[in-house]
This record gives sequence, C-alpha cells and structure tokens, in this order.
Amino acid sequence: MTCDDRPVAASPTASGSAFLLACRGEPVPHVPVWFMRQAGRSLPEYRALRDGVPMLEACSRPDMVVEITLQPVRRYGVDAAILFSDIVVPLKAVGVDVDIVPGTGPVIADPFRTAADIGRLRPLQPDDVSYVTESVRALVGELGAVPLIGFAGAPFTLASYLVEGGPSRDHARTKALMHGEPEVWHALLDRLANIAAAFLQVQVAAGAAAVQLFDSWAGVLSLTDYQQFVQPHSASVLAQTAHLGVPRIHFGVGTGELLGAMGEAGADVVGVDWRVPLDVAAQRIGSHRPVQGNLDPAVLFAPTQVVHASAAAIIDSGRRAPGHVFNLGHGVLPATDPDALARLVDFVHAYPA
Repeated sequence: MTCDDRPVAASPTASGSAFLLACRGEPVPHVPVWFMRQAGRSLPEYRALRDGVPMLEACSRPDMVVEITLQPVRRYGVDAAILFSDIVVPLKAVGVDVDIVPGTGPVIADPFRTAADIGRLRPLQPDDVSYVTESVRALVGELGAVPLIGFAGAPFTLASYLVEGGPSRDHARTKALMHGEPEVWHALLDRLANIAAAFLQVQVAAGAAAVQLFDSWAGVLSLTDYQQFVQPHSASVLAQTAHLGVPRIHFGVGTGELLGAMGEAGADVVGVDWRVPLDVAAQRIGSHRPVQGNLDPAVLFAPTQVVHASAAAIIDSGRRAPGHVFNLGHGVLPATDPDALARLVDFVHAYPA
C-alpha cells in the first residue's frame, strides 16, 4: 500500500457508534439497526434519481453513489450506511462482460466453464475502481458519526453467476463444475476470493468502518459441500481483511444449516436470515460472535403492531449473543412502505438494549 493509499480513519464519533460497539460485542446505548438494500427501489427519491440510468453506470458515478447511500440515512436515521454498489462491480472492473438486466439480475455474456476461462480473471487493482475510492471518501466526510459499511460478493455467489451466466434456480452447472472438476472449481474461487478481498481493502482504505461479505446463494449447498468447496475461499477473503481492523460481517440466505461453518470461516459478526431464531443461531455460531438480523422482510407489510411485536421478539432472542445488530433477514423488498421502516427504526431505538 503506497502513501496515497493509506487507510482513511473513521471519525472518532463514528468509531464509538452503537453499530460498531455491537459488532465488537460491547455495551450499546441502544440496539443498532440498518437494513440490507436500505438504499434502493423502495425509496421514491432513489427511483427518481436512477430514472434512465443503468445500474452499473450509477455504481460508477460518485455523485450518484454518495446521494443514494445517504438517502436512507436521512430518511430513517439508521445506525450505519452501506455503500451503494453491486457485487458484480469488481467483476466488471477486471474486464468481465457483465450487465445487470432489469427484472433478471446480473447476466454474463460469456460464462466461465473451463480451466481456460479462469485466465480471464485478472487481479483487481485500486485504480480499477477509483470511483469507489472517491465515493467512499466523500461519504465518510458527509456521514460524520454514522459509520459506512463496505461490501463484496462472496466467492461462491460470484462463481455461480459466472458459471451459470446469470441467476439460477438449481445452480446445476455450478454444482456440476464443483463436483466434476474440483481443481478448476478451486482455482476459480481462489481468483474470486482475491478479487473480493482486494475490493474490500479498497473500501476500507478509503474510510469504510466495517465490511460485509454477501453469499447470496450459499444456502443451496449441503453443509458437507459448503465445508469442502466454499468455506476455505470465504475464509480466505476474511483472512485477507483481518489486518484492516474493522468488523467483518458474513451473511448468506438460507444458510441456517451452515451457520456454524460460516462462523468458523472467521467473520466477526454472522448475519442470519429470517428462517432461524437468533438464539438458536447464536448457539450454532458460537457464543463469542455477535449476530445480525433477522426480521422477515415480508413482515413489514403487516400492521405496525405486528411488525413491532416481531421486532421485540427478535431483539429479546438476540440477547443470547454477545452483540446484536438489528436488520432484516434479507434485503428490503421493492414495494415496502418507507414509513414502515422509519417506524421500525424508532421502535428498535426505543426498545431496551
């Protein structure tokens, strides 16, 4: 790391935020809360700003990244912001022909299915994502006492998109490569782990106060397959970011049977989806790791008293862990009423920590 690339320290007020305290398992003044996909389609101001602008273009424009990241902080008063980006941004940055197709998701023009394809993945350099550095630095200045979370896609989820060519219901090609050509599989995930780690390092160097590793598709795997084919590579990402001195959160969808193994991969905090109660999750993960989660996003469509009763039960359940960051069990759904989220933040902040 050159002198120009030295990490930008989070502000002293941000370093003592409730979010970071909970991530470290320290006492908090209130239960901290933020929401996955808190910046996005559920906000009218986001839709207005994004009108006519493709997703990956928006992710590469610091003016848009800053404004979109700040929108939910202004509206909800959440305890952390998360960088507006996408898990395929680093893939695009290293030359992969990928586009985010509305209504579909990431689509790879030329899927990765052979050993020769791996050579198309070069290492990520900070200059490849200079717009991310610019965005994060600007956000740290704007956010002040509110910490910024950086993120990356986990190797398995990135590999699934590359191999399948886009979203998949059964991940058949992915699993076929994993089992049929394990040497190719591990070589591919090794490259992706290094890219993901480099992307997280860029964000922390610019001032991100925490990072989250998203493994959106890991829940399609058995525990045995996860431990053999995926866990070592997620562990590599987390190990390569351990020296950065910021909390590392690891989250996956449908990963109730994998929680123990995800904790063993080395994260400081393990995110939990809505399928497993937090007290059960804490037992599976280990009593020394804080947890994050885990209200079902669909519950936000229920009456307010139902939402708040569910939130109270989750907070009470989360006391089993040494720290708890309140969140949803997945991302905010597009049709969610923003006022429901605002009321939920107020309720969580007022509930006894």
